[in-house]
Amino acid sequence: MDRSGNRGSGRGYRRGHRRGRGGRGDGSPSWAEADARRPGYDASLYPEAVAVRPQFNLVPEFNQVSLGNEDKACPVRRPSNGGSLAARPVNLLVNHFRVTFNPETMIRHYDVDIKAEAPVRHRHPARLSKDTLSQIKQKLFSDNPTQFPLSRTAYDGEKNIFSTIQLPCGTYNVKIGSGREDSEDSSFQCSITLVNEFNLLKLRDYLAGGLVSIPRDILQVMDLVMKENPARHMMSVGRHFYPPEYHKTDDLKCGVAAFRGFQHSLKPTCQGLALCLDCSVMAFRKRMPVIDFLVEHISGFSIGQFARYRREVEQALKGVKVTVNHRRTKQKYTVEGLTKETTRSISFSSESPEGKTSKVNLVNYFQEKYGIDIKHKDIPCLDLSKSNKKQYVPLELCELVEGQRYPKEKLERDASTSLKKISMPPPHSRKKSICDIMRSNIGPCGDVSRNFGIEVDMNMTKVVGRVIGPPELKLATLDGKMMKIEVDKVKCQWNLMGKAVVDGKTIERWVIVDFSASDRNRWLNPGPFIQKLISKCRSLRIRMEEPLFYQRAAMNVFSDVAKLTELLEYVARRACDGGRRPPQFLLCVMSGKDPGYKQLKWICETQVGLVTQCCLSANANNANDQYLTNLALKINAKLGGSNTELSNPLPHINDEGHVMLLGADVNHPTSRDTKSPSFAAVVGTVNWPAANRYAARVRPQHHRQEKIVDIGEMCLQLVETYARLNGVRPGKLILFRDGVSESQFDMVLNEELRELKKAFAEKDYNPTITILVAQKRHQTRLFLERDAINGPGNVPPGTVVDTTVVHPSELSFYLCSHYGSLGTSKSTYYHVLWDEHGFSYDHLEELTYSLCFTSARCTKPVSLVVPVYYADLAAFRGRLYHEAATEHPPGSTEERFYDKLHTDVENKMFFI
Repeated sequence: MDRSGNRGSGRGYRRGHRRGRGGRGDGSPSWAEADARRPGYDASLYPEAVAVRPQFNLVPEFNQVSLGNEDKACPVRRPSNGGSLAARPVNLLVNHFRVTFNPETMIRHYDVDIKAEAPVRHRHPARLSKDTLSQIKQKLFSDNPTQFPLSRTAYDGEKNIFSTIQLPCGTYNVKIGSGREDSEDSSFQCSITLVNEFNLLKLRDYLAGGLVSIPRDILQVMDLVMKENPARHMMSVGRHFYPPEYHKTDDLKCGVAAFRGFQHSLKPTCQGLALCLDCSVMAFRKRMPVIDFLVEHISGFSIGQFARYRREVEQALKGVKVTVNHRRTKQKYTVEGLTKETTRSISFSSESPEGKTSKVNLVNYFQEKYGIDIKHKDIPCLDLSKSNKKQYVPLELCELVEGQRYPKEKLERDASTSLKKISMPPPHSRKKSICDIMRSNIGPCGDVSRNFGIEVDMNMTKVVGRVIGPPELKLATLDGKMMKIEVDKVKCQWNLMGKAVVDGKTIERWVIVDFSASDRNRWLNPGPFIQKLISKCRSLRIRMEEPLFYQRAAMNVFSDVAKLTELLEYVARRACDGGRRPPQFLLCVMSGKDPGYKQLKWICETQVGLVTQCCLSANANNANDQYLTNLALKINAKLGGSNTELSNPLPHINDEGHVMLLGADVNHPTSRDTKSPSFAAVVGTVNWPAANRYAARVRPQHHRQEKIVDIGEMCLQLVETYARLNGVRPGKLILFRDGVSESQFDMVLNEELRELKKAFAEKDYNPTITILVAQKRHQTRLFLERDAINGPGNVPPGTVVDTTVVHPSELSFYLCSHYGSLGTSKSTYYHVLWDEHGFSYDHLEELTYSLCFTSARCTKPVSLVVPVYYADLAAFRGRLYHEAATEHPPGSTEERFYDKLHTDVENKMFFI
């Protein structure tokens, strides 16, 4: 065995791993991606193996290819130091905790194969649950504590055990109790096989800059070791851990409570290996009797009026896991529904020892066998049947099992508000919670990690960040002259009082479609609202005329796609009467939020070719100046106007020639949706040098596929649109890519970038390209070293960190671009993958921060660079089209190609 610890051939750490669910893979994920969502592994945090130079001798390099493969592109290397541009320095604490380890430690990897001893009646044995596997492993270790010391091993919950000492290989018989009084113990065969050994010297060499590829397998093993302690004491949900109990103050009062947990992972950084930990909050059903849950959960519920609430009861309990309290058992059952008969009416067949069959009443059965007198005999039982085996249990004998997540979107308004408040603690509270978790007995640090030679510093990492000054912005005076403005020094916001937009469009042809007209309680008062909107637009130099007409409609039209289509086509035709051109936009007023919103957008933007702006009647009737301003800004941008522009040239690129900014993102269906396609969107600027008007292209692709299949064609279409509007193709492209983890950087560089360049080359077009990835799904948090006395206490807008806690060898930086008024601000992590423009740290940070000020929807910087922000909105719009096209009732309008944008809309900012 060599020193690297790779023992044997073809029997590495991959053995025994099952393909993970979900994730953001492309349908055929790598092994690391497949395990990305398993509790024991955080594979998505680690980049693909790449060629790196020693850290002590790094210089800025661009467009590298792998040392092992001349055609394989690798991410840009970081300079030896970060940037220097700053308005002022700021002392920060980061929730990274320095990790040290013994490089001489040898970690052994064992494959665990567990099989039931009972003969299998079916072709394939039933898959054992994680709970059962954990019980079997626990029993094996408790039966043989000398050979299998629990404190020196870590278990992934399925097929893999890791140990710092040699474990005896072989097959062992293990018996565990069934958890039922009337059942025998279950027997299993547990086979232990050594499959690999890992030496931590490789990780030390990589962190010191002396190894060319990241030892991902070792990092994953150590990550699992750090999860072992919380896994033994807490409930795991994905990568998060939650305690079994909740604080009394976190009771959401509907049978649901907010549980405070955490998520953590190991990260290679410039300071070495670090443990990154952040707290989280999730809603769970409380462990409580089923009847008590129904009383809390269903408003007005009374056990004496059960029939009245039967439908709501079934909706609340179907699919929920329960256990029974009339006998000692750990067994969990899934509620299939309610019985049709009441408890007193249910009987079942029973066979006596003599072989005689008789009917037994359920109420009598519980009285005779358990001495329990059923109180509620005139209500149904819970149907806990499984595999054609009938099992009916009275509600009063059932309790909800702990650890059942409750979807936050199903919470009522008050509970949802409470959960949001709990989930958004101010910085000083969040910082304290993180430190408390690190020092707790159930946190990631414990005997197991120490036995593996791993020690963690309990203090957050200190970093000196930099606050970049905000850019100067350009607006117009009330007489149309351009003027420079400086933003507020603290919040970096600005207002339009006494000012106008840079380029206000003339709006002569527009229509109001009032869907609230038939709602007596929430109808629009059209006259005052129209005049206030026109007045506000004109005050911003957006010349808005009276609407062509006011069209009354009803909210129930949304439930019928055919009628909604007919209405919208009628409005478009009527607006064109007299030889007029189609309306510039429809202002659609709704009495409340409605699922029909997606049908409206789908029909208008893919079939009729109309831009829409929606608003609620209550907001319109009570419209204040800020609401009207926001409405006017969105309308102006959708029609091709320009609200705010950067006053100064973009750094490093705003010399000669045209530059196009691109944003790309993929929207995936929910984890519960296993069939719907994902939607890719690419947006691109169509003006220069303002670079604040965008066009979008949206395409469906395979379910949960992260790679944008048609990115070359989509970008080429946007480039051609740019050329039609500007008379020239842009010579420089800057692409911001969203939604990819570090394990998928190779896909972006060696698949998407290649396809992009190939599509351009076929059209004899060879622009220079820079690609940055923007990540919001990370756990790194920045805190002021000294808690602020006034205000929310978040780091100021423009805070940049590009040393100590960033990637050890690649060019990356954290940027907090927005003012955090609620909760704790979360910065965006930008990672430069490809650069043909020779950007420095200062160039990239200033460029990214400046673009955060160019959102057309608000008068403040946004938290995510605008091209990515818009791409996210456009991709979500594709999701709405799909839902609209597949949800309309049978017999209505024939389903059409739901993602093809109408030519009258595709080059407008319809998505904002």
